[in-house]
Amino acid sequence: MGEASPWIAVVDDDPSVLKALRRLLRTRAFQVRTYGSARAFLATLPDERPACLVLDLQMPEMSGLELHQHLTLAGVNIPTIIITAHDDGELRRRCENAGTAAYLLKPLHDAPFFAAIAKALGRVSA
Repeated sequence: MGEASPWIAVVDDDPSVLKALRRLLRTRAFQVRTYGSARAFLATLPDERPACLVLDLQMPEMSGLELHQHLTLAGVNIPTIIITAHDDGELRRRCENAGTAAYLLKPLHDAPFFAAIAKALGRVSA
């Protein structure tokens, strides 16, 4: 029996982005779970932790960066990729300083996205 593929959590308030990223990640045999908000993701944490988080930067109630910082302060270290449709140099620096694995702009392009996933999972990108 082969080793199970690590699962990736995608948190974005846009259902079309969740659907597209679920499909894209499944093309590379990743197990994917999607969440429409930071609160929905946090509700699942006591039971299971993903190998990697893909977080939308701008979401209502709690941004992707705020979720990452919340997890870090709680001692929950999950490699995190921030995605955003609105590039902002200051927010990019804040995300990098917070220790995120990558900061990518939407629309996502396959090669940089999968390279960021490989980096987050500690794999060499092909």
